[in-house]
Amino acid sequence: MSDMLKVIEILAESDQSWEDAAAKAVEHASKTLHGIKSLYIKNMEAKVEDNKIVKYRINGQISFLLD
Repeated sequence: MSDMLKVIEILAESDQSWEDAAAKAVEHASKTLHGIKSLYIKNMEAKVEDNKIVKYRINGQISFLLD
């Protein structure tokens, strides 16, 4: 029998980079989900203040194994 996966949408942000925001999303999700298989980043966005990026944001989907 094939594995069954579920996909959830997540939002995450970082003051370092989009990569850090993605890593934080997976790290946080792994506290309540097990069997995470992938993160698909749908959108990237940045918050700007005084002509500088202050927050990097991602909107993505995490897929994980169902029991």
